[in-house]
Amino acid sequence: MNNKEMITGSEALLRSLINEGVDTIFGYPGGSIMPVFDALYDYRNKFRNVLVRHEQGAVHAAQGFARSSGRVGVCIVTSGPGATNTLTGISDAMLDSTPVVVIAGQVSSSVLGTDAFQEIDFVGITQPITKWSYQVRRPEDVAWAVARAFYIAGTGRPGPVVLDFTKDAQVSMVDYQPATVDSVRSYIPYPTPSNSAMEEAARLINEAERPLMLVGQGVELGEAHEELKTFVEKSGIPVARTLMGLSAFPTDHPLCVGMLGMHGNYGPNVNTNKCDLLIAVGMRFSDRVTGKLSTYAKQAKVIHIDIDHAEINKNVRADVPIVGDCKEVLAGLTALVQPREHSEWVKSFAEYNAIEYDKVIDKALNPTEGPLLMGEVARKVSEATANSAILVTDVGQNQMMSSRYFKFKKPHSILTSGGLGTMGYGLPAAIGAKMAMPERTVCLFTGDGGFQMNIQELGTIMEQGVGVKMILLNNNYLGNVRQWQELFFNHRYSWTPMLNPEYSLIAQGYGIPSRLVIERSELDEAIQEMLATDGPFLLHVAVKEEDNVMPMTEPGATISDMRFE
Repeated sequence: MNNKEMITGSEALLRSLINEGVDTIFGYPGGSIMPVFDALYDYRNKFRNVLVRHEQGAVHAAQGFARSSGRVGVCIVTSGPGATNTLTGISDAMLDSTPVVVIAGQVSSSVLGTDAFQEIDFVGITQPITKWSYQVRRPEDVAWAVARAFYIAGTGRPGPVVLDFTKDAQVSMVDYQPATVDSVRSYIPYPTPSNSAMEEAARLINEAERPLMLVGQGVELGEAHEELKTFVEKSGIPVARTLMGLSAFPTDHPLCVGMLGMHGNYGPNVNTNKCDLLIAVGMRFSDRVTGKLSTYAKQAKVIHIDIDHAEINKNVRADVPIVGDCKEVLAGLTALVQPREHSEWVKSFAEYNAIEYDKVIDKALNPTEGPLLMGEVARKVSEATANSAILVTDVGQNQMMSSRYFKFKKPHSILTSGGLGTMGYGLPAAIGAKMAMPERTVCLFTGDGGFQMNIQELGTIMEQGVGVKMILLNNNYLGNVRQWQELFFNHRYSWTPMLNPEYSLIAQGYGIPSRLVIERSELDEAIQEMLATDGPFLLHVAVKEEDNVMPMTEPGATISDMRFE
């Protein structure tokens, strides 16, 4: 008796995705992936298939889906230009440790290497920018490849995986059997922390008088929010957060001392070079955080906790490296450290931040005249959402201003392109975030430059009815580049002024309600209208054209040497 069920490789792919718990796919059909989309027609009740308007948008949407939900994001595209259009998103996911699986069509195995129509060596291109890149040439390999892809993408330090799926493997028949992968030779996603390192770290923590904790996105990826809070409240150590780690620790916690980095808060940046112990958790010591490495925290002992051994001693030498899952490590350290308070040390942050408030923040949030400012818009939107929204940003001044002035109560509440700095990330990422977390308010902050880079994804919003609240901060410039031109290139605004379209007409064309705000007196009412509107909304705010993000550490300068104007 023959109990075999023969199905195509395309259907085997879809069943394998179901086996991984996938219910949402962001994609764009084409010739070399058409068999998969044909099979998808019969699985319409199993998947929410989201037709994006550009393949770059597919990956960014999958990133937004993944980072807001903690699940692996999935996109399916065709070969050639469809595949190469995903490269920016894949690179972004690699640098920001975002778990996505990109499935690309490929020409048939028989014509590989012949420069066939829309053939490109996608595996070769993507190997340096993925955790794993693999070409599926036989339908028998589909179930195993999908299971392995999801295992690699979602475990350890997450990241992107590419499956390049030849057309003959899509149409050939296979006796499908589900596969499970729970180990890969030489791949250790969750290293066991060293007991001696843990004990030495606890000793340094117990002896420290001016300890400072630097928290990155790794706490979010490791779901270690409660372990972090418990550790901090027992040890009394102040917490500074990276841009990517802003929602890993609540803004209003008494031990939260602000944001690190080039446009971070004055207190944590100055005190980085005054602390006697630096405890870095799930962060990679980016140049945007450290500034000039030769002057960075030279007075301090350094404990570096990270799941990825490659980050240890890469930029900053660690006196005590702990390679392991931060959730496990923080719980272990909590048991070893003594209850402490560092009242005077914590107070010193407030003193520095009071200087920043007088010189920068008060002017940014409480202007009485002149054009609207980016900072005041961000803070008002945050407060109107009870500081509980998911903030999605594009890249540039809109990113820095919204990140500085938003407040965060809940985990997984900031989605931004940190490592690659991808303009055009914001709009599709916000779509993915809202589709993953429909019960949460998703606020996209974008500039007039980045918004236009993937503006076609308004079509995805229209078709899917995705209720993203879009706040367009329009200063008629490529604002971040203009700021650098002002400060470092003698006000030579070379190709940064923007002649912009009438955004309300564009929104109208996509059936999206919008409102233009020019006067400060209209802002509160317009924000309430946006939030009260069922579905998407574009709030177009005309802001001061030559507003700058301050304070700022100049490139190559010591991180604590910040300028205020």
